[in-house]
Amino acid sequence: MDRATITHYSLLTTRSRKTMSANPIHRRGIVLILSSPSGAGKTTLTRMLLQDRGLDLTLSISVTTRARRSSEVDGIHYSFISQKRFVAMRDAGELLEWAEVHDNFYGTPRAPVEEILAQGRDCLFDIDYQGTRQVREKMGADAVTVFILPPSMDELRARLERRAEDTRDAMARRLENARKEIARWKDYDYVIVNDDLQRAFDDLIAILRAERQRRPRRDREIEQFVAKLLSE
Repeated sequence: MDRATITHYSLLTTRSRKTMSANPIHRRGIVLILSSPSGAGKTTLTRMLLQDRGLDLTLSISVTTRARRSSEVDGIHYSFISQKRFVAMRDAGELLEWAEVHDNFYGTPRAPVEEILAQGRDCLFDIDYQGTRQVREKMGADAVTVFILPPSMDELRARLERRAEDTRDAMARRLENARKEIARWKDYDYVIVNDDLQRAFDDLIAILRAERQRRPRRDREIEQFVAKLLSE
């Protein structure tokens, strides 16, 4: 599933604004970060989360300095900017995370994410452990991180082979990178073994529900609500 399709689901979700429950207490939104080695199911789970309109999740949109492809729409798939503008944003601290890939820069602007969180809505990130570390350093308690593990290395290899997208050498590199990424599992708040896709999705929903109810995210609003209750 490519980013264009994921973004399509994100737009549907954003337009619906239909949440899991009609809770009278406002809260600050969260940054939900999913990471996994290639082939572990992160992209599929991201798609499933965005398909569920009741979750009201919005996928973060990255900026990039690479050229726009003919199938891409500026501001939907990515925001395409000059390298000069990217460097200015980076140096001004306007990016939550950034990386250089194949001589092109990619990053996530902070301002749109902050706007979403201030509305009490949640932003979904599909990034690697390096991006996760950067976002966590900047967002602190707003970030909730989940690492998706494959049930076995044999199954991970089989999933990559079924894609039929890589040469043998590329496959070997992906598996070696997977081992390095898997070794970072302790950097995350939650770890899910994706041996059953529906169960893994249900676990993600449970995490999201619980994190949305964490008292520190809602202290000010709960205090006001309780004061109103006690005055009745």
